[in-house]
Amino acid sequence: MEHFEPYDADSPKEECGVLAISSPGREAARNAFFGLYALQHRGQEGAGIAVSDGHAVRVHKAQGLVSQVFTPEDLGPLTGSMAIAHTRYSTTGSNSDRNVQPYVIETMHGPLSLAHNGNLVNTDSLRKKLLEDGAGLQSSTDSEVLALMLAATKGETWEERLRNVMPKWEGAFSLALMSAGKIIAVRDPRGFRPLSVGKMPVSGYAVASETGALLTLGCTDIREVEPGEIIVIQEDTLVSYPDPGKPQEQARCTFEHIYFSRPDAVWDDLSVHSVRQKLGEELAREYPVDADVVIAVPDSSMPAAIGYSETSGIPYNEGFVKNRYIGRTFIEPTTELRKQGVALKFNTLPENIRGKRVVVVDDSIVRGTTSGPIVQLIRDAGATEVHMRITCPPIKNPCFFGVDFGTYEELLAYKMEVSEMCDYIGADSLGFISVERMMKALTKDDGYCNACFTGVYPVPVQLSLSTSKQRFDGVIQ
Repeated sequence: MEHFEPYDADSPKEECGVLAISSPGREAARNAFFGLYALQHRGQEGAGIAVSDGHAVRVHKAQGLVSQVFTPEDLGPLTGSMAIAHTRYSTTGSNSDRNVQPYVIETMHGPLSLAHNGNLVNTDSLRKKLLEDGAGLQSSTDSEVLALMLAATKGETWEERLRNVMPKWEGAFSLALMSAGKIIAVRDPRGFRPLSVGKMPVSGYAVASETGALLTLGCTDIREVEPGEIIVIQEDTLVSYPDPGKPQEQARCTFEHIYFSRPDAVWDDLSVHSVRQKLGEELAREYPVDADVVIAVPDSSMPAAIGYSETSGIPYNEGFVKNRYIGRTFIEPTTELRKQGVALKFNTLPENIRGKRVVVVDDSIVRGTTSGPIVQLIRDAGATEVHMRITCPPIKNPCFFGVDFGTYEELLAYKMEVSEMCDYIGADSLGFISVERMMKALTKDDGYCNACFTGVYPVPVQLSLSTSKQRFDGVIQ
């Protein structure tokens, strides 16, 4: 029986992007829309914006791309100088209207809205406790659990309640919170997921998952929100509350550099574009091959392919034309188009490939559903040899911190050795960068989570996490 995956089924998926804006004396919704647009790549299943005028919180959210969810008519009623926004890809929780963020709840302390990037590993026990205490859960995501726990925690201010409840949350969380009168941003103490803050052009501040969104808004003085740090923004004032506890071992997600972040992002004081080029350079040193041309699978692998080319001396050229408007159209292609697989997303440039030995650089192989068709496209364009080079190590383990890497059974590298994977995708050779050379490209020795490659998780993980795609027994230390 034939089984056809969507054209992007083999790409790693980030959970979401978050954004917050304080713009005293000005409407925040329109800026939030453009900031969210700059984070569209981090989540394409739902989007939402919540605004506050100092008294009431209004929200508009729905399934779809940012451009599909918001029209000028939708933005009009969103009046207020503060906003938080969210674009979502589902990891925990199904893709449905009730799971789209930001969440807005009424509490005894006033309205609270929350946007979350990451994934808790103890959601089951936290959810069970909330239900036992009589809480009415409306969604299936851990983000709602965060909001309800925060609302029920003792403290004089939201930042005090947040500091009190954070020790109960295990795993990854970068949050943007908004009450009637302030915005709060926080990262978990291990810093799994990115979050940065910058000064708005006239007055106020903005917080976003990536620095590129802040640059889109014209922000200056951009810096990373430190792990465990709580930032409180009121009007044009920013107050920082560093983590008072013992510093935790850092566990930044390596895949932000490999794939997720836009190339113009800066994270951990590293240029994402520069890191990707260095990944290609290290890959060329580790897996050289005699070939005539180096091409990339657009877009995230293009800097790496350039790096591979410069180090190997093999000329770089474009091999694919990417259909940049296919996106997630929410319209199911016909059976005939689905059979073409990646041809929905890519066309080849045969004049750059025909009669040549080709090195094709890509960022990852997850389930193996698109690598084979990509190799076949290159062969159909007339390549005499196809050598695939991957800028991350083999992904052998699921992620529990906000990335949809499926189950062990879905991961091709868990089921096959590299030589078997090479035969499976139909390449002449296949090379994955090693963990050591990957970290050399990052110019780091530690501070990153590489659990999907190594199986060594930075916190104990309950493998019976009750998500739709992860059901296992036991605990990994």
